[in-house]
Amino acid sequence: MASANGDSTRVRGWAVATTVALGVGVLLWTERRRALRTPSPAAQSEGSARIVTNLVMAGITAAVSTAAMAPVVTPLAERAERDGLGLTQGLPAPAWLRDAVAVVLLDYTLYWWHVLEHRVPWLYRFHQVHHADLALDSTTALRFHFGEFLASVPWRAAQVVLLGASPRALRVWQRLTMGSVLFHHSNARLPLRWERLLSRVMMTPRLHGIHHSLVIDEQDSNWSSGLTLWDRLHGTYRADVPQDEIEIGVAAYRAPGDVTLARSLAMPFRPLPPTPPRDASRVSSATREAGIDALR
Repeated sequence: MASANGDSTRVRGWAVATTVALGVGVLLWTERRRALRTPSPAAQSEGSARIVTNLVMAGITAAVSTAAMAPVVTPLAERAERDGLGLTQGLPAPAWLRDAVAVVLLDYTLYWWHVLEHRVPWLYRFHQVHHADLALDSTTALRFHFGEFLASVPWRAAQVVLLGASPRALRVWQRLTMGSVLFHHSNARLPLRWERLLSRVMMTPRLHGIHHSLVIDEQDSNWSSGLTLWDRLHGTYRADVPQDEIEIGVAAYRAPGDVTLARSLAMPFRPLPPTPPRDASRVSSATREAGIDALR
């Protein structure tokens, strides 16, 4: 039985990896044909080196995450379902509905984890590696420091235990989140009408581009990884910054030499750079109040 479970896990792992690779390929093709933002001169000078760096970091993080997170989180999800532990397991509802509620709540608690990563300095040391990319595209969705995923293991375990997420709910949420993250980090230009419609429900490339801005007041918005409901609920939703006014990255790391593979891996272990002053004056109050109609 253990061997069968192990084989099944490996098959699912390969299936997920293949799906991610295909998804990145499709998005990269779309980004080249219909780019949303023009990369900065610094990002253009990196050429393919930036993509290679992001993919190598993705491989390292995936290996570490598989080794450190799966052995902790998966057994907890199995126990939650078996023993009826956690919030959703106690609901008087069929299993599919409990799973659906768990998926939504996992997305909501991921919103708060993202906020913490920006608010807690030692967590931001790791998360800034993601934001330091000089351009924003589908490979940025894979550019996470392995230390960030290690730090998230206790949070993920708490999510599963407190919410009572079953293995099914956990798998569905993980796959939906990966798809959403790849999509909203992409530099694909969707028809504006489509994106305005999608952004009523889920995070989109234009919305998440604002979160990757150098301007701190803009970065402190659009935290959601899946549903934009959480940003709307907490007043952190923002759609009032034109894409051609956004500078992507972190103010302290603006040159290609600052974000090489070696420097990116070492970045969390160096002192945090000073936080640039806040600047909320780039858009008028009328534009800010326009909300979704200002998405452009």
